[in-house]
Amino acid sequence: MILSIEELSIAGRDRTIVDSVSLAVREGEFMALVGQSGSGKSLLSQAVGRLLPPNLHASGRILFEGSDLLERGPREMRALRGSRISYIFQDYQGAFTPFRSIGGHFDEYQKVHGETSKFVRRAKAAEALESVGLDAALLRRYPFQLSGGQLQRAAIATALLLSPRLLIADEATTALDSVSAHRVLELLARKQAETGCAILFITHDWRHVRRYANRLSVMQEGRIVESGGKHRILDHPQHEYTRKLIEAAPVLGRSLKSGLEEERP
Repeated sequence: MILSIEELSIAGRDRTIVDSVSLAVREGEFMALVGQSGSGKSLLSQAVGRLLPPNLHASGRILFEGSDLLERGPREMRALRGSRISYIFQDYQGAFTPFRSIGGHFDEYQKVHGETSKFVRRAKAAEALESVGLDAALLRRYPFQLSGGQLQRAAIATALLLSPRLLIADEATTALDSVSAHRVLELLARKQAETGCAILFITHDWRHVRRYANRLSVMQEGRIVESGGKHRILDHPQHEYTRKLIEAAPVLGRSLKSGLEEERP
């Protein structure tokens, strides 16, 4: 397992928000974490990178490549984030400073993680943009000069720049229309196939789960209520909450009955 979360709880002063959750992500797989807004999905993903707000406390174990991240110091976590563990957030625009060029963002990102050669940094930045279908000339532009779709691709390129072993996509397609979301996920699936990274995909969209995930876990009110292979859960959900979520997704429900929706192998 690349990531093993064991009995993880996240609590504030007055209440426990995530309660004794266990979850595993295998090397090279596309793992989906599904649930309604407020179920604790995003907090769980933030806990992996030690990005929780200061008023929340995590307990349990988060094993990444065999090492407990909750025992790592701040300096060690800063070194891990971006290099071994990367994030793509819903607010991809927030990943860019308005008055720094796209190339400046890529350059600073690499310098923070120890790349001292300016020539190498520039070459890697150009290669990263081209790998997501963008022209390297965009490195000279500023975030406000890119379209939303271009900026989203640049955010993905940044997240994949240092070839992380685990990519956490936290509601990365929620703000996109269906066509743009499909393009982003196709890009992620292609990059995963090329690099072999694992993806933890946080979502409430069952269409994306059906098309891209290998396995999934369903989260309700801070607990995992069901986990397993995609086809088993989608075709034969065991928990009442899972059944209700699937029934509430009409496009998915029709596809399950008709078998017309194409699935990824």
